[in-house]
Amino acid sequence: MNKQKRIEILTRLRNHNPTPTTELNYTSPFELLIAVILSAQATDKGVNKATAKLFPIANTPQQIFDLGIDGLKSYIKTIGLYNSKAENIIKTCRDLIEKYDSQVPESREELESLAGVGRKTANVVLNTAFGHPTIAVDTHIFRVCNRTGFASGKNVLKVEEKLLSVVPAEFKVDVHHWLILHGRYTCIARKPRCGSCIIEDLCEYKDKTES
Repeated sequence: MNKQKRIEILTRLRNHNPTPTTELNYTSPFELLIAVILSAQATDKGVNKATAKLFPIANTPQQIFDLGIDGLKSYIKTIGLYNSKAENIIKTCRDLIEKYDSQVPESREELESLAGVGRKTANVVLNTAFGHPTIAVDTHIFRVCNRTGFASGKNVLKVEEKLLSVVPAEFKVDVHHWLILHGRYTCIARKPRCGSCIIEDLCEYKDKTES
């Protein structure tokens, strides 16, 4: 895909949604960090249901740490992999308290040192909580980028590297949200909704649908 086509795609996505953001509910960088850890292999809707009960009770590293693993599990047991997530979150809260004065660090290296935090989670927090031009590539973004030809790659890291190299600076902060929402609601996995897609004429997917 050429540069001109990519810019037109990004421009249309921006015009359609000028101020995109995550669908995870949060009111602080710490709440976002916990929500993103919980969202691995889970839906944002499911995470929001759990955090709606958890955060009013505990929404600081100390408060969640004080719940303990079993106490935390009682709030997140509806979420997949809740056992390992509870253990990781308690470890992360302990490290935030002991090493970072209960504040979420604003560097990739420090974020990735926390339990349960990999590159994708760090990218989401850096982008959404702190406004860094990082791009977190999940299954939706990986699919959209490869299907449309916008940024092809054999794995999520390759797609991330491609996006960072081809997306102009003015679009970088928001492109993660545009692409994930596009993949979640329009360019869906089984049968993309090409007929209602605002970038259909620019997309290079060969097997377009009419609906």
